[in-house]
Amino acid sequence: MVSARIPFNSTPQPAPAGETAARATDPEWFYDDYARFTELSAKSSRPMRLNWEDRKPCVDDRTADLSFDRHYIYHTAWAARVLASTKPDRHVDISSSLYFCSIASAFVPVEYYEFRQTPLQLEGLKTGTADLMQLPFETCSIQSLSCMHVVEHIGLGRYGDPIDPEGDLKAMCELARVLAPGGSLLFVVPVGKPRVEFNAHRIYSPEQIRGYFSGFELQQFALIPDGRHEMGLVIGPSPDFANSQNYACGCFWFRRPVA
Repeated sequence: MVSARIPFNSTPQPAPAGETAARATDPEWFYDDYARFTELSAKSSRPMRLNWEDRKPCVDDRTADLSFDRHYIYHTAWAARVLASTKPDRHVDISSSLYFCSIASAFVPVEYYEFRQTPLQLEGLKTGTADLMQLPFETCSIQSLSCMHVVEHIGLGRYGDPIDPEGDLKAMCELARVLAPGGSLLFVVPVGKPRVEFNAHRIYSPEQIRGYFSGFELQQFALIPDGRHEMGLVIGPSPDFANSQNYACGCFWFRRPVA
């Protein structure tokens, strides 16, 4: 049997001595690994082309532990679990993580709306444009709604939006307006000591968020604590623990009363 071969430079060269700019930024182990890989590639039964000019050093990935954005991993996992339990016929998301919307659309029909066009094409997922300050939906018309890690940015100019100290409050009023009686709202923002970190985001106390949605029933509050990797996602944290945070992530599942 003749095995297929990928075009290969049969005499790959080690790092040229004159590559002073690269050597100034890349660690020594990178050159040792390249030389070792070059040597082994020449003996491989499935050689692939190897040229020094094609290198792409990933020098920050050699770590003992796998790092990840705890806010975005945990809050999207939390929201997916809520959707898996509520099983809505249709879910509408306003500008949250595209990873969440694309994965959730595998088991719930999802409509995703952003201020900008989103050329994402997947079965079960519909995308469109919308302004969170003036949502294109009838009052009390949406049964399942999410807006996660979004509202805290509004009015700070980070994304070219107009400066407005009350932009987040106006956005929350719009979310409340369109949610149907009996409907669910998944709402995520940073929580901790209340403040504005201009022009990145705001941080709220859990009590502030409950107050902004005072007419709604809180079904669940989950917390992703500050830098506590061993804790993961905390369901129903104590008020004292939640209020002790500096920059944590608060996940609020609200339901609009039927009457």
